[in-house]
Amino acid sequence: MLSALAGGRLLGARHGAPPARVVALHGWRRTHTDFDTVLAGLDAVAPDLPGFGATPPPEAAWCALDYAEAVLPVCEEGPPVVLLGHSFGGRVAVVLAAAHPERVAALVLTGTPLVRPPGKRAPRSPLGYRLARRLNRLGLLSDARLDARRRKAGSEDYRQAVGVMRDVLVRAIAETDDGTYRRALAAVRCPVELVWGERDGAAPPAVATEAAALTGDARVTILPGVGHLTPTEAPAALRAAVERHL
Repeated sequence: MLSALAGGRLLGARHGAPPARVVALHGWRRTHTDFDTVLAGLDAVAPDLPGFGATPPPEAAWCALDYAEAVLPVCEEGPPVVLLGHSFGGRVAVVLAAAHPERVAALVLTGTPLVRPPGKRAPRSPLGYRLARRLNRLGLLSDARLDARRRKAGSEDYRQAVGVMRDVLVRAIAETDDGTYRRALAAVRCPVELVWGERDGAAPPAVATEAAALTGDARVTILPGVGHLTPTEAPAALRAAVERHL
């Protein structure tokens, strides 16, 4: 059953009774339901982040801090919470923990692309798309045709994104490259758990290792045979990490 959260600005699931002791943030193109097994029996909330599930998208291209401020009210029901973030939700969780350390008792991250894997450069647009963009600037290719080329050249997440959410995705990736999440990790003061799938192709285990080095108090757990969708592939491992801090 959906619950109204954050004064009705978010929709999602409430587990147990308020105040929430755990807040779980889902990944890109995912919803709160990913955490149903992880959170069963706990006093917890799992919102649908704006633009996903039942929560409407933001009016503008939000950055991670904008998302963090939107989620903050569900972290303020009682004592500081254990904040669990998967993938895109992990980006939001890191920024929230850095900006509002008084509201986060511990941070559990999984499959979160916080840094570029060592030796991996930011992807460059295909030559055909770069040429199309130049032709568009010269007035020789319409905006509609350029957008069609952009969708074809982009990742699956980009092709599936609609309207403002496409710009949100571009901004999230840019924040990875400009060091936003690195700075946030270095500013986090609570204990951090990084629970990672050995076969995570979106955020390889090397990301967890590098992220741990940026924090002052981190524990890394690598899950053999597990991929990117740890909340549904390995809920027990995430539950154990959460319970260590309750």
